[in-house]
Amino acid sequence: DPNDPKAIGIGNALEEYVRNMRIINAIKTFVWLIGIMTIIAGIVGISNIMMIVVKERTKEIGIRKAIGAKPISIIIMIMQESIFITSIAGYIGLVLGIGLLEVINSNMQPTDFFRYPTVDINLAIVAVIILIISGALAGFFPARKAAQIRPVEVLKDE
Repeated sequence: DPNDPKAIGIGNALEEYVRNMRIINAIKTFVWLIGIMTIIAGIVGISNIMMIVVKERTKEIGIRKAIGAKPISIIIMIMQESIFITSIAGYIGLVLGIGLLEVINSNMQPTDFFRYPTVDINLAIVAVIILIISGALAGFFPARKAAQIRPVEVLKDE
């Protein structure tokens, strides 16, 4: 009788598996959202730093333009600095993250759920590419502003 609670119980492992996979997918989605928000915050921070750099180097940029520098060379210069800053910070974060994972890995006993966590090299490469793109995006708007500096106005302030 299906209504008899003392009868033999039959469980469906698929239902538990599906529930666990939903939880894991929700955690993955949450981690991705946090990562995307962190990258956006980093882009804003690097962009603000580059705006300050452009403001401090207005005279230098004006002189460069006065002696013949094209706007694209100014844009490339600022974007290179932005990509460099972003890449160095990202590399340090990647190395520290892998180091922390190795420390945890060496001190953790393997269980059925976690067994020797590692960093996927493909994911690390994607992270580096995203960092480079983010650095370029963070530097583009300050670079465009720097390219619009008029050398006459900068030299007139002297």
